[in-house]
Amino acid sequence: MTDPSPSPDSNLDTDGGPDRQSSTGTPRWVKVFGIITLVVGLLLAVLMLTGLGGAHGPGRHGGEPAPSSGTEHGAQQQ
Repeated sequence: MTDPSPSPDSNLDTDGGPDRQSSTGTPRWVKVFGIITLVVGLLLAVLMLTGLGGAHGPGRHGGEPAPSSGTEHGAQQQ
């Protein structure tokens, strides 16, 4: 058997025009946010791996460094 012919009403343009995009895809703002997050993450990884971010820790901002919790510090006090 052959397929029945489509009804004449099935050729009507119901999507609002040729310039309308499909609403089933990922929104543009989600894609942009994902790309920005990826770029920032890669930048932070490069800074941490190369050491270009500078020294980190309690002594970075001046003042006295925080005491260590290691066994060496405890042995010095006795």
